[in-house]
Amino acid sequence: MADKKLLLIVNPCSGKAKMKTNLLNVVEIFSSVGYDVTVYPTKCRFDATEKIKTVRKGKFDRIVVCGGDGTLNEVITGMMQSGLECTLGYIPAGTLNEWSSGLKISKNIPKAAKDVINGTSVKLDIGKFDDKYFSYTASFGAFTEASYSAPQDIKNVLGQAAYFFEGVKSLANIKPVHLKLVCDGKEVEGDFLFGAISNSMSVGGIVKYKDTLVKLNDGLFEIFLIRNPSNILDFQSILDGVLRQDLSRNGIEFFHAKEITVIGGENVSWTLDGEFSAGKDTITIENVPKAINFIVPKELDVFEKEE
Repeated sequence: MADKKLLLIVNPCSGKAKMKTNLLNVVEIFSSVGYDVTVYPTKCRFDATEKIKTVRKGKFDRIVVCGGDGTLNEVITGMMQSGLECTLGYIPAGTLNEWSSGLKISKNIPKAAKDVINGTSVKLDIGKFDDKYFSYTASFGAFTEASYSAPQDIKNVLGQAAYFFEGVKSLANIKPVHLKLVCDGKEVEGDFLFGAISNSMSVGGIVKYKDTLVKLNDGLFEIFLIRNPSNILDFQSILDGVLRQDLSRNGIEFFHAKEITVIGGENVSWTLDGEFSAGKDTITIENVPKAINFIVPKELDVFEKEE
């Protein structure tokens, strides 16, 4: 008789809806090690958040999300808002799955399910964006609109290319935004083409950080800003620096901070884990350290060791 309980939250529309053909297999994998599995398919946007808020403390030994980064964000948001403490696993089934790639979580659904059973639990930092939450990035500017403007059916057909095509369409409309950021007391002000406040090994699938620069549970964000270049040569130098992971180029700002106040962004659109969020004149972004117990396939160097 099963003595452990697992809540499996499934977004049936994520990616190419491949979870529909893998659901029974995943349930069998969890059942084979003694889990009594409850499956909850999400019905609409934010449904996963509302579901998590109804979960009684201690009802489940483990919660597993199968969907894209947006579905994972909804579940984490529900846990943070309700104060629910439960070990969380992730089976990536979305289009981009950017965050999970940095954690070496398999895109093969049965393999990812087995890793949820056999993996290691680590304490993961979570970002708080005013009254919202994000798992890995809050960003603004160039290309960020592509993550939430590409229609789901187009994402399902084209996969990651859908984001590229949406991003190319937005290039002609890129305009710098003037912002002031106060980061742990340090002021940074200027005209920016792009900005990301993240807890991830990469941003947008383009900006990739060296392992030595990122620890996902150190209580600090990685702040990455691209200033508006004065000419095309400066712009080319910035792009070359991004591709070569050379963040020392003129026009690139990179540093760490645990709390950021963004001032002057009432007309700036943000994305939180790929989902749209409207800007405000003043936004406070905080790192909530080691907020979620999260399962990774194996020990990774991107986490601080527990003492």
